[in-house]
Amino acid sequence: MTSDQPSQTARWTPPAWMIILSGCCIALLAFGPRSAMGLFQQPILDSRGWGSTTFGLAIALQNLAWGFGQPVFGALADRFGAYRSLAAGGLCYALGLYVMGVAETPLWLHIGAGILVGLGVAAGSFGIILSVFARHVQPEQRSFVFGLGTAAGSAGMFLFSPISAGLIANFGWVNALVVLSAMMLLIPVLAVPLYGNARNAKLPQEQIEQSIGQALTEAMAHKSYLLLISGFFVCGFQVAFITAHFPKYIADIGLNDQIMGYNVAVWAIALIGLFNIFGSLASGIIGQKYSKPVLLALLYVGRSIAVTAFLLLPQTPSSVIIFAIVMGLLWLSTVAPTNALVAIMFGTRHLGLLGGVVFFSHQIGSFLGVYSGGYLRDVYGSYDVVWWLGVALGLFAAIVHWPIREQPVAREAALAA
Repeated sequence: MTSDQPSQTARWTPPAWMIILSGCCIALLAFGPRSAMGLFQQPILDSRGWGSTTFGLAIALQNLAWGFGQPVFGALADRFGAYRSLAAGGLCYALGLYVMGVAETPLWLHIGAGILVGLGVAAGSFGIILSVFARHVQPEQRSFVFGLGTAAGSAGMFLFSPISAGLIANFGWVNALVVLSAMMLLIPVLAVPLYGNARNAKLPQEQIEQSIGQALTEAMAHKSYLLLISGFFVCGFQVAFITAHFPKYIADIGLNDQIMGYNVAVWAIALIGLFNIFGSLASGIIGQKYSKPVLLALLYVGRSIAVTAFLLLPQTPSSVIIFAIVMGLLWLSTVAPTNALVAIMFGTRHLGLLGGVVFFSHQIGSFLGVYSGGYLRDVYGSYDVVWWLGVALGLFAAIVHWPIREQPVAREAALAA
């Protein structure tokens, strides 16, 4: 450890703005293709003759692999720097999209679209990028830069929906996935400014001395952290279900209208991404000034109200567009305050790991949301049961976030252990 200290000290450290810009570009790329997965469902099912359960399981495995991988890659990024994790993520992501495109059996679809893409997203995900941001800005700026990073991912969702739809329409879904695969190879290049940042960043001494074991033991004994984990499960269930199945749901209810050359479903996913930019930025700004637990509770209540109104009111192309805009404002607005709460509670030394554990709960919810969506549709011929389950879970999330305490954990006892 001591032998490489001089080289670490001498290494040039990019300015904070360059690190944030690089991280935002990576978030845009990493969040783009996986947000457009739902657009590939119908072409894949038509071409291969599979059912919704097969595709749903692949995307469910993707979310589960993402969840399993993020704490591991987060811990590695905390220890060795974010570059290695992000570079590996870009390569794995590219391979997974390529395998997804050439898969001719459900097994290879599950390996490509599921495991490989999931691990690729995990290694280059929000948790790792936001933990880098946290180490290079002042605590009072974290909520805003977290919102900025989340908004960049939202921009990827907005851009890659029409890009993916255009590629599918003009070149076929297989070639579309090959093109998206090639684009993911840009991630290792964009990650260069983040090389070695975890070791270069200045951290309080008490955070540096805390081991991984101490950090996990401390966090899992903290009531507010456990409540945060249980609430973020709901976020995963809701957004993953909509991402994977909303285009199919729109087709099921017969809304195949074209708007300016694109299907209503394409516009819906794109508008969720577009308005998610504004929602994420607003969430970051509001979280700097007001209670983050209360903000999260209100966001989950808002989602339940939006889904209830969408299901009960007449469903038309206009109502789909309005629902997409409202959900976009609420979509990833939970990410910035959730990660900011983890940083407030435990500091930034193990933020990649502890944020990854919270996100693992999110991805268990994602797995259940995506898989149950496909399975229950095949069984009942409708997505209605899953929609209403999401409404109930949103109210549950609002309840568990309300008592969370927004303050640092007492650390002396944990360090002395």
